[in-house]
Amino acid sequence: MQYTHLGRSGLKVSRLCLGTMNFGPQTEEADAHSIMDSAHASGINFFDTANVYGGADHRGWTEEIIGRWFAKGGERREHTVLATKLYGTMTDRPNESKLSALNIRRALDASLKRLQTDYIDVYQFHHIDRDTPWDEIWQAIEVAVQQGKILYSGSSNFAGWHIAQAQEAARRRNYTGLVSEQSIYNLFMRQVELEVIPAAQQYGLGLIPWSPLQGGLLGGVLKKERQGVRRTEGRAAETLKKHEDQIRQYEDFADELGHEPGDIALAWLLHQPAVTAPIVGPRTQEQLDAAIRALDVTLDADALKRLDDIFPGHRTAPEDYAW
Repeated sequence: MQYTHLGRSGLKVSRLCLGTMNFGPQTEEADAHSIMDSAHASGINFFDTANVYGGADHRGWTEEIIGRWFAKGGERREHTVLATKLYGTMTDRPNESKLSALNIRRALDASLKRLQTDYIDVYQFHHIDRDTPWDEIWQAIEVAVQQGKILYSGSSNFAGWHIAQAQEAARRRNYTGLVSEQSIYNLFMRQVELEVIPAAQQYGLGLIPWSPLQGGLLGGVLKKERQGVRRTEGRAAETLKKHEDQIRQYEDFADELGHEPGDIALAWLLHQPAVTAPIVGPRTQEQLDAAIRALDVTLDADALKRLDDIFPGHRTAPEDYAW
């Protein structure tokens, strides 16, 4: 397993991050525990979750599953860089969502209890809070750091200017601020290249892409449909129909390279300089094994250019007119 620093921090994380959103609703607890054990055995030390994961009727379920896995001992907690998130609504009561000082305190303590740990390595803001001032947010986070309950802070789904806001507010307080940003980023969805990635690089944030396979569209969807092992429905089917020629070119190119399409999608992310670790969210052991396999895929300059030709990045003002 390869390791790298999370942004400009001294924290070292694996080049793959284990996403746990499926644990509970899609993956039974025993299987989830086996997947986490396998991830550790492969060298993956970076796990991501959130307080709302578990489904609308059982928010917090995923954290509970992870907590019971930690409770098995064997230095599971000590060998894990644990990242969780807050912001989402946990109940219909006021003050149990977003990033107020009160909710940060309550949500953090609740996550610690569910996770059966006394600290979070990376505590992430799941969404920008348009109601709460950054000074209030950072003051609450600083208190939690002083108490030893969290070590680092990260963001998720932030725009570039949100990152700048957060970091400038932290700078005024002589505080470290964010060390990471989670954004949707894959060959199919490259909007973050416009402003989020430049902001993250300017402020020293590691990028942790989620949905690296774009909900399966980059995982060999056409091939699987031909084999009868997958049927695409709903919005995904509409997207596939609209971009079928593009996806077919991509799958054909993966065949030329001798790799599965999903391996190519993950390998492409791992070749992007701004990327720290793509988040892979396996439902099964087989899906985890496939993600780990991508670490061994090397893409040369010609292959990267071909992928750019199939999935052009976003170029627009002001950069198109810069000199």
